[in-house]
Amino acid sequence: MDQSLSVSHPVQGQPPANSGKKRRHRWIWVIILLLFGLLFLWVYKQHRTSAAVPAGGGRRGAMAGQVPVTYATATKGSMGVYLDAIGTVTPVYNDTIAAQVTGVITAVHYREGQTVHKGDPLIDIDSRPYEAQLAQAQGMLDRDQNLLAEAQMDMKRYQDAWSRNAIPRQTLEDQEKLVLQDQGTVKNDQGTVQYDQVEVGFCHITSPIDGRVGLRQVDPGNLVTANSNTPLVDVAQIAPITVIFTLPEGDLPQVLRQTHGGKTLAVEVLNDNKTQMLAKGKLITIDNLIDTVTGTVKLRAEFDNRNDALFPNQFVNTRLLVNTVDDLTIVPSSAIQHNGAIDFVYLIQNPDSKNAKAVMTTIKSGISDQGNTAVTGLKPGDVVANSSFQKLVDGSPVVESKVTIPATSAETTEAAP
Repeated sequence: MDQSLSVSHPVQGQPPANSGKKRRHRWIWVIILLLFGLLFLWVYKQHRTSAAVPAGGGRRGAMAGQVPVTYATATKGSMGVYLDAIGTVTPVYNDTIAAQVTGVITAVHYREGQTVHKGDPLIDIDSRPYEAQLAQAQGMLDRDQNLLAEAQMDMKRYQDAWSRNAIPRQTLEDQEKLVLQDQGTVKNDQGTVQYDQVEVGFCHITSPIDGRVGLRQVDPGNLVTANSNTPLVDVAQIAPITVIFTLPEGDLPQVLRQTHGGKTLAVEVLNDNKTQMLAKGKLITIDNLIDTVTGTVKLRAEFDNRNDALFPNQFVNTRLLVNTVDDLTIVPSSAIQHNGAIDFVYLIQNPDSKNAKAVMTTIKSGISDQGNTAVTGLKPGDVVANSSFQKLVDGSPVVESKVTIPATSAETTEAAP
């Protein structure tokens, strides 16, 4: 059966049904673009308004376009040339005391961490066996001394008899040799007595130095043996105390120039983050060899350490003063900007007037110490900018900010002059 297909045609003069939808879509996009444009204008105006407000509380009534900055004045002064290094606090003496006789500990006289003086009692070991040996040796010495005295009296009689030709020469010589034998026996006995006296002394341990004792490692009743690897007590001298640090071999000549001239070099010790000075002392010696592996040389400085600021085996930062330079122009290190190998500052012209401006000025940086740097290219009294570097260009009008504006990471990056 034939099927006919019916096709509907739009009526002439009537627009397609989807044309109205297309127009609505166009109007929607137009509205969206207008909204984006208005939002962009609003953000731009807000940015211009915030940029016009002086950062950090600048002076009220500042002229439009002036950059608020903090001022720093170049000064004239002296600066030290320091060599920085890492050091280790080392006692002048550190005695680890071990038992030299075998016996039972009868007394411990010190407290842990106690400060002791040379000769103070520390530990007692039972000395009775060694006192008994000493008594035996003393008895043998007394006996042999009397035998020697008897032999010497006989020799004296033989000498008188020989002078009268009453005895043969051989009898006198035999007696003389017998006296010499007895003298040797007495010497041996005297050595035995002295040895036993030393062993009795080893039973009473005293401090060999002034210092501080460590933690207790033995108790009364413990048996200790002679020449054991276990120490009885440790005593470290902490006042005075020393610091050993290393310097590159390239820095050694300038140190030797000062020491060979008879000058005593000052050494400062700072804590691990270099925020606090712990002690001041002096350089006392330089090692006699350079380490060929590291290319460094060891130096030792001494400190009185009366306040116990330095502790044995503590890691510290050291600063060795090798020279002092006078008549320098000094500015804060934070005021110096860098462009590759070129250093420059923003010199403030007419700093006390309303027409102050920042002029980019090339300088040459010298030695630095504690946040200050010696420079050439400026003179004492010059005023330089010390903040807001990201907003400054050569010739920017500026106004002094009464509130310190801290430098940001953007302000310390390199800038192009």
